[in-house]
Amino acid sequence: MVVLMYQAVHQELTLRGLKARALESSSQVKQKENDIVQVKMKIQKLNDELVPINTKRDELTKKKEQSAKAAGEADKSLKTCHTEKADAEKKKTDASAALQKVKDEQEAEKKKAQVDIQALKQQILDRDKALCAFVDQTNEEGR
Repeated sequence: MVVLMYQAVHQELTLRGLKARALESSSQVKQKENDIVQVKMKIQKLNDELVPINTKRDELTKKKEQSAKAAGEADKSLKTCHTEKADAEKKKTDASAALQKVKDEQEAEKKKAQVDIQALKQQILDRDKALCAFVDQTNEEGR
């Protein structure tokens, strides 16, 4: 009978120890579950905070792309402007050269006309001298 009591007390103590360990394990499991729930809530909160940040990032990315596109268009426009400017300067240079050529030709014609006028004046003077010499009273032919 002592053995049976010993076994009963032993089993009772073992059961109490097992119950205590089970309760402790259950408590630890509940604590871990609570920790997991809190971590999940923190993750959800961080995800909620990331939504506006991601939206802002997307907007900034779009603005960056638009800025790059606008810069490309501005560069293209600038190149076109430089090309047009170069063409205009070439036309201006060509027009200046043509104008200078016309002025030089006009100057040459003016000089030629002055030489011709001078030659005609000289011819008129020579003719007048010849006529005066012919008409001269002191000259016998002129009488």
